[in-house]
This record gives sequence, structure tokens and C-alpha cells, in this order.
Amino acid sequence: MTTRPLALITGASGGLGYEFARLLAERGHDLVVVARTGAPMEELAQWAEARHGVAVTVLPKDLSHPGAGGEVAEELAERDLHPDVLINNAGFTQLAPFAESDELVMLSLLRVNIETLTQLTRRVAPGMVARGHGRIVNLASNAAFQPGPFMACYYASKAYVLNFSIALNEELHGSGVTVTALAPGPVATGFQARAGIEDARLVKGRRLPSAAEVAEWGWAQAERGKPFAVHSPRWKFFAFAMRFLPRSTAARLAARTNERV
Repeated sequence: MTTRPLALITGASGGLGYEFARLLAERGHDLVVVARTGAPMEELAQWAEARHGVAVTVLPKDLSHPGAGGEVAEELAERDLHPDVLINNAGFTQLAPFAESDELVMLSLLRVNIETLTQLTRRVAPGMVARGHGRIVNLASNAAFQPGPFMACYYASKAYVLNFSIALNEELHGSGVTVTALAPGPVATGFQARAGIEDARLVKGRRLPSAAEVAEWGWAQAERGKPFAVHSPRWKFFAFAMRFLPRSTAARLAARTNERV
């Protein structure tokens, strides 16, 4: 049995999840990577095993299915794999007026962003507590700090992730297990293309930070045991300013930001 720490990363076929996996492999972690698409993760596994000598378990799974988090946890238990790190990175958005949105996509979004994240955390956290160490990293967003018309469910889901993570971190204080919610703004990944928001005012024409840059920043915050962290001075100011705006005003500002241009 290896003595290397084990990191479980969801949404690891691209973007931030992929970069978190690369970063932790470079730092000597064995990996369990989970996402819908297996091929990119298989390539990642070959690279990590050849370059860094770590073991990589690839679990192709659609995390939008009910109970998917529990299924991942059960498969880990069958393989006698016990994560020291959990990075709940999987998530997506939907840009549309709520009354016109695709209901199946909306429900899938809520399952991935909230239900699977919560279930997987619930299954993994007790083992970390029993062993006296562990890091849980949950991907929130700058969207967590305000209501978001035209992406109402996404913004609400990230507010859940933020508050859930901060609360759980406080519950686990002194256990050796930390929980960190990361709140980056838009990142240069396939996230925008999947949601069809490349022409939204929020991202169009903007230089976005790379996924590798944000992953490195995010892991540094987790290692410090911070309950939450906001990426970049711009989004830190934004998160601070939202405390002082009426919610209705914040919603109007977000509606304008989410307009297509």
C-alpha cells in the first residue's frame, strides 16, 4: 500500500479540475479523477504515472445522476481508497431566463453543483476526521455573493457552496480537517463554451486568468486552511462591495453583467 496522500478530484477532464490534478500529481499525491469524459483523464493518468510515479484511478461518471456522489464513494471503498484531499470542482451553469430555461438542464445543474458535492463530502469527511487530517476544497464562485438574474440557479448554487463550506469548516475546527470554498471569477476554461456564455458581458473581450494559475492559487489557500478565498483584487473588491448594496440593486447589476453583447 502506498504511503502517498490521495486526492479525489471531480470534474477532472478539463479546466480547473484537470489543473488541480496535475498540480497535486507534481506534489506527490496519488489521484482519483472523476468526470463524464474518460479519455482526457486517461491521458492525464498516463502523464502523471510516467512523469511523477503516482497512481491514478480514473472513474468516468456522470455526476448529474441522482446518488452519483454515493456511487463514487462506494467504488472508492471497494478499492480500499481513502482520500486525504477532496476537491469538489465539478459544476456548470445555464444562461437563460428562468421561465424559459430547460428544466432537465436546470435540475442537472443543481444535482452537480449542490447534491453531488454535498453527498460526496458527507461520505468522505468522516474518514478524514477519524484519521485526524484532510483537506476539502469546494469550488464556489464570485457568483456566490449576489443574486444572478438569467443564471439564477447557478448563482444560488454557489451561495450554497460558500455557506456550506464555511459552516462545515467551523464544525470541523480542531479535527485536523479543513474546508475551503474558492471563489474565483471567470476562468479561461471550457466552462463558458459549455454554457454558451462567451458573448455575455461578464466575459466577452476580457482577459481571463488561466486554469493553472487559479488552481495554484486555490491550493495555496487550502494549505493555509482558509475557510474561503476570493481570487484577484477585482473580485475581492466586488465581494466586499456586495455587503453594502441592497439585494435588489445587486440583482440589477448582475442582470446587466449577464446580458449578451
